[in-house]
Amino acid sequence: MFEFHADKEKYFEMQQLTAKNYVLPFIEQTFPIKAGQRILEIGCGEAGVLLPFVEKGCIVVGVELHAPRLTTANEMLKDYIDAGRATFIAKDIYEVGAEKEFGGKVDIIILKDVIEHIHNQPKLIAAMKSFLNPGGCIFLDFPPWQMPFGGHQQINSNKWLSKLPYYHLLPKRLYKWLLKRYHGPVEELLDIKDTGISIERFEKIVRQQEYTIINKTHFLINPIYQYKFGWKPRKQFWLIRHIPYFRNYLTTCVYYLIQPN
Repeated sequence: MFEFHADKEKYFEMQQLTAKNYVLPFIEQTFPIKAGQRILEIGCGEAGVLLPFVEKGCIVVGVELHAPRLTTANEMLKDYIDAGRATFIAKDIYEVGAEKEFGGKVDIIILKDVIEHIHNQPKLIAAMKSFLNPGGCIFLDFPPWQMPFGGHQQINSNKWLSKLPYYHLLPKRLYKWLLKRYHGPVEELLDIKDTGISIERFEKIVRQQEYTIINKTHFLINPIYQYKFGWKPRKQFWLIRHIPYFRNYLTTCVYYLIQPN
């Protein structure tokens, strides 16, 4: 396993820097972010992504299904929590209400590296409309399933399997055997194999759920790799970006901003 996946404070810092230097500027290309706006992050984890927004004067809410991950969030954003500008909820997103638990609807929803873990992706994308103020938007980023590490195999404790690209694309029975043979997190990685999403599937869901894509960027080199590995982010080449299906194999991350029609 790459060490930063076990170091929650380090991972918080990487998420914070990525959000400050890439996510927030991407959103502001088409949707100005102003003090007082309300931001919801679904699957916020340690909440590093939310820090640049609250520093900009926004009011933030993080929802996270796995309560232990909020320990770091509550520690790192304690001053903002005490000031009433940050709230964290350990709950299933389908069990929360905008008025009751968020204090009202929000202007921006963030799903960073989350949608590829969701089983019923159309259901979640449709449900998010109920949380948005009129004119609000949703930011999503995800690694296309077919990209070299789209199976999240980097979380594998086996050193060579954690660095081996593309093997998540093996037939499921062979993939399962390999994970068991080398003591990988079998159920977790098989679950991701079931939920992994491609660029084409995501855009189809967006259209079907009556959203408009108002901005998008495809990356050859994921921006967070700058802080994980020291690799400079690079946008995907124009030609590859426009070849459906094939582009998934060489695109390590995509950013999207969508709005309800």
